[in-house]
Amino acid sequence: MSEHVVSSPEISIPHAPSSGTGRIWKVFWLLSVVTLVELVLGFGLAKHWYGDPETSHTAILFVKGALCILSLAKAFYIVSVFMHLGDEIRNMIMTIVVPLCLFIWFIAAFLWDGNSWRNLKNTNAGSRPAQTEQHQAKPVDKDAKK
Repeated sequence: MSEHVVSSPEISIPHAPSSGTGRIWKVFWLLSVVTLVELVLGFGLAKHWYGDPETSHTAILFVKGALCILSLAKAFYIVSVFMHLGDEIRNMIMTIVVPLCLFIWFIAAFLWDGNSWRNLKNTNAGSRPAQTEQHQAKPVDKDAKK
């Protein structure tokens, strides 16, 4: 006569029994198709579009962006289904997702700042005069002194 007492709906959520392997196969085929699309785009980018001078820079950036989005979609499905994060409560999901987003933001901010520093360093930013032909010492012609 033990009665199952639930203290809070957030702590103990009853899960529906597994319906077998149908969900896993569905995700398997979805990930397979996404991987094949990534491979086709990647090989097309490497073999045909990079060497071709007629390919626009915008098209190459579009393909790279599509590859990034497809990779993020695969990561979402892998974490959600195979690592069972999709079955967790919202607070647990946010505990993992928010620091990950902050970490990605930190990487983007550091790359942006590093690029800015590199550009500033390359232009001297007015900190010292650029060396021109007037400021450089001219080589001495040894034959002219004789």
